[in-house]
Amino acid sequence: MDKLIGRNPVLEALRADRGFDRLLVQRGAEGSVQKIVDSARKRGIAIRFEAKAALDREAGGGAHQGVVAFVSDYRYASPDDMFARARAQGEPPLLVALAGIEDPRNLGAIIRTAEAVGAHGVVIPHRRAVSVNETVAKTSAGAAEHMAVARVSNLSQALRRLKDAGLWIAALDPDGENCFERDMTGPLALTVGGEGGGPGRLVRETCDFAVSVPMYGRTASLNASSAAAVALYEIRRQRGQRSAGGIF
Repeated sequence: MDKLIGRNPVLEALRADRGFDRLLVQRGAEGSVQKIVDSARKRGIAIRFEAKAALDREAGGGAHQGVVAFVSDYRYASPDDMFARARAQGEPPLLVALAGIEDPRNLGAIIRTAEAVGAHGVVIPHRRAVSVNETVAKTSAGAAEHMAVARVSNLSQALRRLKDAGLWIAALDPDGENCFERDMTGPLALTVGGEGGGPGRLVRETCDFAVSVPMYGRTASLNASSAAAVALYEIRRQRGQRSAGGIF
């Protein structure tokens, strides 16, 4: 059983038809909380109205905004699900592979951006990486409910399978070529390394090429989620300018 805190994560979970065990609502809460209550009632979800102190305890200090939901475990997808999404949209696949993202806020931010640009999936490793939890759901503003996220036992092997399926594998790396000058309109998996730097050696060796976000000021680099956002929007911009052949 997972726990969701905050209005956007709970509302998006309702919209995504995720399984709910129960919903806790703060007495006297107003605004969009009523929309959540109405939606939950239509689905026959058990609702309990509690004092703010009760929700504070359940949220563990998080900003619950008057709602806490107990929901079914997050449903991870598979790369095949992501290919099906791309095929249904008539686009070359665009996936984001994360190598060792350990900060749930970074994962949530990347999922939010990936969903916003129309990426077809996010791939994360089982080990030495954060999973989709309540902090990720909160940071993603509910986007995690609409993004296909796959967990794989070995990221390097997963990337090789994606290559076999026809995708180019790009590493987001400070030493790569300028992402604004590289053609990224084809079927692509963008690999983003952990907070400490670019992808690790094994993952980097699997990639076909590397791209970087150019830095024009005194700051040496961006964090993982910010750099991923810039690169993903550049990919979307390029795809909007000219069509590219897919693999299907």
